[in-house]
Amino acid sequence: MCHRGDPGAVLTGIGHMHATSIIGALSPRQWLWLTARCLGALSLFAVGAVHLQQYDDLYSAIPTIGTLFVLNFVGATVLSIGLLVPFERLSSRWGPLVVAALALGGIALAAVSYVFLLIAERRPLFGFMEPGYNPGAIRFSQVSEIATVALLGTYLVARHVPTRSPGRRPAIESTSRREVRT
Repeated sequence: MCHRGDPGAVLTGIGHMHATSIIGALSPRQWLWLTARCLGALSLFAVGAVHLQQYDDLYSAIPTIGTLFVLNFVGATVLSIGLLVPFERLSSRWGPLVVAALALGGIALAAVSYVFLLIAERRPLFGFMEPGYNPGAIRFSQVSEIATVALLGTYLVARHVPTRSPGRRPAIESTSRREVRT
């Protein structure tokens, strides 16, 4: 049986429920993190796809940069597929941690790609300076990288940062009696 307050229980019980009852069983916070996770995975895949397309069109002949574009595609593909796998169903203990690690990896990949593009537009990076051949692809890359960081960051906060309820103590609380609260 699924319990409304336990997101892992909702995902664990998916095999026994119909789609309409799954949606009804999700709290707004669960809906937020699940949506952010899926959209983040798709935007991360877009990051890799634009790098593969640019590798094929322009950068395959550039030794280091071409290799980095292919590695970007492979990494983004593996991470985005991993984000779509319901690891919580496989292990209620380790599943959320595996997905959090994948989300952090996706954020790192997108952020590093964004920073490297900014550097390559202004000065040589690994002996290469971005000539700006395809401004549309550059803009798409930047938007998908920013979206990935925002969506996967939202997932991490919504899924893993506890909310404070009246009956619970804060996650970090001073044990010192000498602390002055203002």
